[in-house]
Amino acid sequence: MERILVINGPNLNYLGVREPHIYGKKTLADLENELKSLGEKKQVQFSFFQSNHEGEIIDKLYEADQQFDGVILNPGAFTHYSYAIRDAIASISKPVIEVHISNTNQREPFRHHSVTAPVTQGQIIGLGFYGYQLAALSLLHLIREETHEA
Repeated sequence: MERILVINGPNLNYLGVREPHIYGKKTLADLENELKSLGEKKQVQFSFFQSNHEGEIIDKLYEADQQFDGVILNPGAFTHYSYAIRDAIASISKPVIEVHISNTNQREPFRHHSVTAPVTQGQIIGLGFYGYQLAALSLLHLIREETHEA
């Protein structure tokens, strides 16, 4: 059974309350429950981590390299300026897929550029919580393809 770590960055603990016209009314717990449900169907174990602190996210990425098969990462606002998180992603061997609930390209200009995306396997934006499921399915494909080739 594959293990995927889902890391959510700053302010995502406030889903359902923070700007519901952009992020919707579902909570972080709702998101985690949706992924657990997918995990039961696809034989994958999800673990979850949320932090508003850059260093904690970096530490978790390094942990993931040893303990998980892949990572789904929503770096929140760190997407646009955290070269430290970018370097951590580049340093680990496990695939990382970046996810954003809103379409960052339709928002403020500073949100149009991701410093983290170039070192990830891919980026999914603007599809709400469903983007996390697509990221999980993509990671499973990558992981299982790699295992099959080995």
